[in-house]
Amino acid sequence: MTYCVAVRVNAGLVMLSDTRTNAGVDNIGRFRKTFTYEKPGDRAIAIMCSGNLSVTQEIKTSISRAIKDNLEGVDCETILNCRDMHRAAQIIGDSMKAVQGRMQQKLGMSSSSLAANMLMCGQRKGGKLRLYLIYSDGNFIEGSADTPFFQIGEHKYGKPILDRIIKPDTSLEDAAKAVCVSMDSTLRSNLSVGMPLDLTVIAKDDYGFRMRRRIYPDDEEFGRISLQWGETLRRGFESLPTVLD
Repeated sequence: MTYCVAVRVNAGLVMLSDTRTNAGVDNIGRFRKTFTYEKPGDRAIAIMCSGNLSVTQEIKTSISRAIKDNLEGVDCETILNCRDMHRAAQIIGDSMKAVQGRMQQKLGMSSSSLAANMLMCGQRKGGKLRLYLIYSDGNFIEGSADTPFFQIGEHKYGKPILDRIIKPDTSLEDAAKAVCVSMDSTLRSNLSVGMPLDLTVIAKDDYGFRMRRRIYPDDEEFGRISLQWGETLRRGFESLPTVLD
């Protein structure tokens, strides 16, 4: 399983993903699920993946190959030269359907076994901060002021803190703390989600990455967040009024 979360606030974008894959209790692996693409001064894009690993890896390869070909002089459309973020989401969705179609034809796999979801967010020069959830069928929806975050994978444990904290005017610093608490809650409740984690931050109008950081199990800052959040919950619980006479 996996857990990926992406938040869009007025000040920028914050993303956090785990790296655990689970094909059974005795077959646990580790794969990066956040991929970043940058054209300095023009745009920065991050993509997060969940679902069938072979599908998402092939999509990433297809996207990266197109970018490399374009840099070598091949005239082709990529997520780094397309007209806007909406078109970039379309490119990823189209790649999703193309990869699934090839695998279905060659391997005879069912569409359900090839299911995958992706989060894409970023900003290009002259455009707004954008956040998209791309479904397995290749269609997608965009985040808004009413829906400022998306989750894919094992999302239920980490959703309550985001519902309470994330608003359009939430600062980048608080958004980063919120996704860390969201991930910590998920790590504690589901063994199929595991470290290390990848934290990515895009500040508004920077057209680059403010942070691309890997968080390991011994990370001091994440450890303090986890410890203090647990202590805060316990103190809050103890202060609640009793419901029994």
